[in-house]
Amino acid sequence: MTFRLRAPSSAGRQRSWEDVYTCAVQNYQPMAFHLSTERLRLRPWAESDVDELRALVTERGNGVPSVADIRERIATQLTSTAQTGIALLPICRRLEADFIGYCGLLVGRASIDEPEIAFELFQRAHGRGYATEAARAVLDAAIATGRTRLWSTVGSWNTRSLRVLEKLGFERDHVTTKDDGSEVVWLTRVLP
Repeated sequence: MTFRLRAPSSAGRQRSWEDVYTCAVQNYQPMAFHLSTERLRLRPWAESDVDELRALVTERGNGVPSVADIRERIATQLTSTAQTGIALLPICRRLEADFIGYCGLLVGRASIDEPEIAFELFQRAHGRGYATEAARAVLDAAIATGRTRLWSTVGSWNTRSLRVLEKLGFERDHVTTKDDGSEVVWLTRVLP
């Protein structure tokens, strides 16, 4: 993802986003980048994730991204993690040791102080509680950073993700409409 951001000015001086991130991140502990649950492990991105992430993105039905594009996405995630102290993490099942998706925190449509929780799993992994299990681990990691609130944005059509978030204590805040007419549901959760 590429973000186009304009830094707010302060007393007539234009600040860079690096200044904003530096100030914001100092208020929080970095997120744990290795998380474990009963059935899952979440860890930082690796070169070996390229093919699996490419397959996951392809499963969305919007075409097949190039290997170079996926490598760039992973590099962007790692850079963002280094700057913000939060991360999207690949999810692997413990016993099978296979990549089934990702879950974590990102700035997205929110802010560094109140980031978004996001997750996406292969369709073959749906309906088994993996998204809820991974997101609970990420919630605990978010609490440990010292943050007090998280957001999530989900297409109104995505009832499965909305159910996962509601199970985790997220509440609907408002709905916005994108340029294409589709609705985005904004949910929030106070931590802890």
